[in-house]
Amino acid sequence: MYPFLPKFLKHAKILDITRSDIHKNWSIHTHVAKMLKDSFIYLDNAATSFPKPEGVIRAVSDYMTNIGGNPGRSAHRLSIEAADAVFSAREEVAAFFGLRDPMRVIFTHNATEALNLAILGILSGGGHAVTTSMEHNSVARPLRELEKRGKISFSIIESQTGAVDPEKVKDEFRKDTKLVIINHASNVFGTLQPILEIGKICRMQGIPLLVDAAQSAGVIKIDIANDPIDLIAFTGHKGLLGPTGTGGLVIAEGFDHAAIQPLKFGGTGSNSEKIEQPPFLPDRYESGTLNSAGIWGLREGIRYLSSLDNGIESSYRRKKTLVARFMDTAHKNIDGFISYFDHDRIETGVVSFNIEGMMASDVARMLSDDYGIMCRAGLHCAPLAHKSIGTFPAGTVRFSFGLFNRDEDADAAAVALREISKKRP
Repeated sequence: MYPFLPKFLKHAKILDITRSDIHKNWSIHTHVAKMLKDSFIYLDNAATSFPKPEGVIRAVSDYMTNIGGNPGRSAHRLSIEAADAVFSAREEVAAFFGLRDPMRVIFTHNATEALNLAILGILSGGGHAVTTSMEHNSVARPLRELEKRGKISFSIIESQTGAVDPEKVKDEFRKDTKLVIINHASNVFGTLQPILEIGKICRMQGIPLLVDAAQSAGVIKIDIANDPIDLIAFTGHKGLLGPTGTGGLVIAEGFDHAAIQPLKFGGTGSNSEKIEQPPFLPDRYESGTLNSAGIWGLREGIRYLSSLDNGIESSYRRKKTLVARFMDTAHKNIDGFISYFDHDRIETGVVSFNIEGMMASDVARMLSDDYGIMCRAGLHCAPLAHKSIGTFPAGTVRFSFGLFNRDEDADAAAVALREISKKRP
């Protein structure tokens, strides 16, 4: 059952039927599917995780109610408390990613802003970049924009397996290569890239590696102190269970941050007597008022993950279990079910599929309207990935299981799809 949310008790009662009968008697499934209309199942955690731990909700409310000041902008008590709250969150994020110096955590509003900061900042003077066809538009579009401006060139390594051969990354290096950007986990297919092997190659060539951890942070352990990674872009509202409007760029201690030009300029609360941007961290990159309430909530999301018996390994195992359960049932019982990778290749709770003869958008609409199952369909802001796998332009239906989904959610999703598949032309 979803913790902290009593309103889901009715949902739990409905799903008890599928728990006992899903593998025994498909004749009751139409009845179960109709009952699901009065409830809902959330399978869109790759977009944003839901529900949030109670501590996250309390933290945001506590900040807005009891702290409320602008960090670093004044000397009064509330401003100081706000600054302490942000610094405490910075320490929590740093420890989570294995970083000793919390000042090398740059808070942004999401992974998109963090990626733009790193990409535009490092490549502002031109050069060449290497990336893959599994990337989100948060990587592809900044690169394309710089290319259109005549600033850079970039190479895209194709992948039909969800992962690239590290040697192919090396093959794309040029004398002017300044950055490699890798999507750690595909937001479309849930597959992982071999970032450690790629990182070792980058280190040998002295080329920085930027890892897009939007989907992997909070699911797959990343230790920037020991892994060959220079920069991590993360978002707070997905696997880290925090509020929307939070994220950041983690800068390894061996990386010279001066190589990154700021994305924006303005007030930082420091060096206010000068009109030049401060050169030191984190102020160099944190102009303007931070989403302090959200950052305070993010701290609690990370603390919740860390409090689990096996830390983020618990999140990883839960999502792997749900994916395997759903996939096994779907392949056996749903006519026309097409998935794009075996469940043992899917690492982050994301499943992409189609029903043969039906549009992904129609399937997702019926899941929502008729069965109360929330998911996403289309290209998922990653057209290059769909072109590589052959699902462009219609895209796929995407289920993304979260830490708080139950086994019965996976079963009920299969029930609904079984019914929908009967409507195939």
